Amino acid sequence: MSQSREHEAPVVGLIAGGRQFPVLVAQGVKAKGLRLVVAGFSGHTNPDVYPLADAHRELKLGQLAKLLDFLKEQRVRQVVMAGTINKPGVLDIRHFDARAVKVLLSLPGKGDDAILRAVSSLLEAEGMELVSPQAYAQGLGTPLGVLTRRAPDEREWADLRRGAMLAREMGRLDIGQGVVLREGIVAAVEALEGTDAAIRRGCELGGPGCVVVKMLKPSQEERVDLPSVGPDTVRELARGKGTCLGVEAGKSLFFDLEAAVEAADRAGIAIVGLAPEHLESGGGETP
Repeated sequence: MSQSREHEAPVVGLIAGGRQFPVLVAQGVKAKGLRLVVAGFSGHTNPDVYPLADAHRELKLGQLAKLLDFLKEQRVRQVVMAGTINKPGVLDIRHFDARAVKVLLSLPGKGDDAILRAVSSLLEAEGMELVSPQAYAQGLGTPLGVLTRRAPDEREWADLRRGAMLAREMGRLDIGQGVVLREGIVAAVEALEGTDAAIRRGCELGGPGCVVVKMLKPSQEERVDLPSVGPDTVRELARGKGTCLGVEAGKSLFFDLEAAVEAADRAGIAIVGLAPEHLESGGGETP
């Protein structure tokens, strides 16, 4: 006699975007011996994730009804969202189905967090549990404190504190997670374009010495879309002659930390895992 569904190992549905994160999650799911179902999106999803799946389907962004039907057909019980989405593509509603349009029109705001919360609620209403990707891809949290050989100087600490406060405010408004500034003057705020493009624009406008700060949005759903950085972030900052990167410790993802720190050390960039005390005036230097 087969086990009841309540005692079966969960089928994990991965809603996959771009870059390496969905691949890491998929590898973690398979390492646990679980069945993996991947839903991807044309032009957005890293194709390297598909060979790891027991079943997969590629959809167009906005085909919400087809996404839900596919996950239900595959008896998915846990859902993980991982990977980047080309956010300007979200504005192209030509391929949105009626279900997606209804959700979009019902939202008071159209920021990332509002959309992700709405999709999360739909998944849970269909009996699927939304799970943090860190359940299957561990060890990616940003450590606390100065991570590079060089610590920020006094001016950079001041920009980190101001940047953290501004990033929190931008997050509260569901605009973005990051800000680029120098000498307290904001050069760029991350929005639809993503972190790398915001750094390019900010460093071009702010000039050498820019500081980048990324923080979790105050009301953000922590099971999806955590702030994330990695070697590409550091390389972009180095190209723009930026000098410091601050990322919220414990509430953000840092991919390939060792490689990123090595690249930062070569470029003379300081990296800090920020704690709440860094928001306080006069706070900063971490032992």
